[in-house]
Amino acid sequence: MPPSASIVVPTRDRPAYLEVTLGSLAAQAAAAGAEVLVVDDGSPELAAATRALAERHGARYLPNDRPGGLNVARNTGVAHAGAPLIVFLDDDVEADRNWLPGLLRAAAAEPSCEVFAGRIRVRLEGRPPRSCGREGPPITFLDLGEQDRDAEFAWGANMAIRRAALARLGPFDPAIAGCGDEEEWQRRHKALGGRVRYVAAAEVVHRRTAPDATLRALARAAWRRGRASRAFDVRLGRAPSPARELRTLAGCLWHAARRRCPMALVLAAHSAGRLREVR
Repeated sequence: MPPSASIVVPTRDRPAYLEVTLGSLAAQAAAAGAEVLVVDDGSPELAAATRALAERHGARYLPNDRPGGLNVARNTGVAHAGAPLIVFLDDDVEADRNWLPGLLRAAAAEPSCEVFAGRIRVRLEGRPPRSCGREGPPITFLDLGEQDRDAEFAWGANMAIRRAALARLGPFDPAIAGCGDEEEWQRRHKALGGRVRYVAAAEVVHRRTAPDATLRALARAAWRRGRASRAFDVRLGRAPSPARELRTLAGCLWHAARRRCPMALVLAAHSAGRLREVR
């Protein structure tokens, strides 16, 4: 009998984050008869520690020959998965105890749906920068309320796709990294009439530990995401003009000063990263 689900967790040089992720899902995976696949897309120096961590939590360890990016790691997981439902989790989330049961119930209740978007909350640990509350969290989140409903996209931090859809449409594009990686595949799926179902009960918390939740760390990460997001928009032919990108940056800086909102500087870093990619 195949597993009820194949849970694919790509990881790269973050064993401390991965420890929390695997610890939060191991028991519920075992109870549901699901398999857990840890795809190591990281450096050789941490391979032994990552393998030991995966095996301690009952996961199968799959190392890539060399770092190839998130979509390459996802494709590795898909190639080794044995279940009809493949679940993708980032290595920096903590799954709620009802996460996998909620996802499996939704998949059983919606047999015509092939993509599922789990709820993603955010937790910035330590003493993160103050926010005025007018901007969203500085890392990936998805909260469409307490009721299941159709959604525009699922985010790879907490996403499930039926194997049949992956076989039909092909793998994730390995050339895309940093932004739009999972979105590009879903655009192909939606072009053929596919839909995405948001599952409120399938909740995870997207974490940033205290060292990664400082203003400097969040701004650096936002800068990188901004560069990647502009590149993806160019690929889709929807990139705003340089003048519009500049106005967005000015608005972020005005917001930071007017509202005395340090978190707005993270948005400004994202906008500055986008401007850096203007050709």
